[in-house]
Amino acid sequence: MVAGIGNIFLGDDGFGPAVVRRLPPHPEPTVRMTDYGIRGMHLAYDLLDDWDALVLIDALPDRGAPGRVDVFRADHTNEPFTGLDAHAMDPEAVFSMVRTLGGTVPPTVVVGCQVVSVAEGIGLTAPVEAALTPAAAAVASVVADLLERQEV
Repeated sequence: MVAGIGNIFLGDDGFGPAVVRRLPPHPEPTVRMTDYGIRGMHLAYDLLDDWDALVLIDALPDRGAPGRVDVFRADHTNEPFTGLDAHAMDPEAVFSMVRTLGGTVPPTVVVGCQVVSVAEGIGLTAPVEAALTPAAAAVASVVADLLERQEV
């Protein structure tokens, strides 16, 4: 599963949905690409299905390189469940909800972009907008790698 997350009304937080909109439909029928936006509960319920992997596309905090695309594996060992807002998107809370509902969070790869601003407003800043094409290429590469490993 490929899931774009983020709030399009908070500037660069809309990175995940923007990347998903750029991705062409995947030819492999087992790959599902969805813009979850801020629908954390929806993503949690969908993760109850038997997925081999999750590729999560999200905005990342600015760590000195706004617009930089980072790809890394998510750590599911933390379980700080404090509640889930059905209209918000906190990956940690979503993963916790999946476990609370009896599911298992699949291995997760995050494709993220360091933000410039998450102030109210629609539209990405120039550095984050420029990261959309490299991020889409990174997602395609990660999915191809995951599919290749699955066939072995």
